[in-house]
Amino acid sequence: MDEWGRLLDNHDSEAIGATLHLFGGPFVTVGPRRIGIPEGSKRLLAFVALHGRRVERRYAAGALWPAGDDLRAAGNLRSSLWRLNRGCVPLIDSDKTSLTLRDDVVVDARLIGQWANRLIDGCASATDLTVRPGGVDALDLLPGWYDDWALMERERVRQRLLHALEALSDALLRLGRCAEAVEAAMLAVTADPLRESAQRALIAAHLGEGNLVEARRQYAAYRRLLAAELGIEPHPALADLLGATIRLPARPPSRPHAPAGP
Repeated sequence: MDEWGRLLDNHDSEAIGATLHLFGGPFVTVGPRRIGIPEGSKRLLAFVALHGRRVERRYAAGALWPAGDDLRAAGNLRSSLWRLNRGCVPLIDSDKTSLTLRDDVVVDARLIGQWANRLIDGCASATDLTVRPGGVDALDLLPGWYDDWALMERERVRQRLLHALEALSDALLRLGRCAEAVEAAMLAVTADPLRESAQRALIAAHLGEGNLVEARRQYAAYRRLLAAELGIEPHPALADLLGATIRLPARPPSRPHAPAGP
């Protein structure tokens, strides 16, 4: 089971024909059986799955094979679709003008996105609070893909998951599950150390445990990181979270550069 396996397990298994995994993938599972996707068809399958609706064939061909003319792109799409249908379980329905993912195919990215939405909207179930990715790699959609559409989708999903982890930490903290709140916030901080909202969630979780020293240590580390990377200070509200102004040694003024010699 992967890091998101609890979400997949909680889905109605009887309605699932196949599960498409885009985190750490793509690959397909049918029950316990893992099925490979033909290499030349992976991009087409992921593109259609991430759109979540019917996709025009011409649009898909142009986005996936932008180099060359429309005729060649259309031929590449037909070949990719043929290999997919020949070498894998049925995943895509197609007609002369459009493509769509079959209704009985579950996409992990959709389930994860729904989980994130429930957390952010404040309507998470008790089960939602038990789901946490196992590491930073589990937040990476389609790792190693550098197509423009894949990069944009990866960053959109990444931002959504970071917001969800912060919301998860806050929800766990309000329930008194401070250790779990720390873990969720630490994952967000590890994924983006400069993200102030993630640092705020982690500091709040430490304070919820009564670990003022840990909270101050985290603030100090973040302050040093901001100074080194961006030359700025944290927002004053972050220090206010600790209940008092934190007194740390001021950064030494930068030394003027010596004038160049003749």
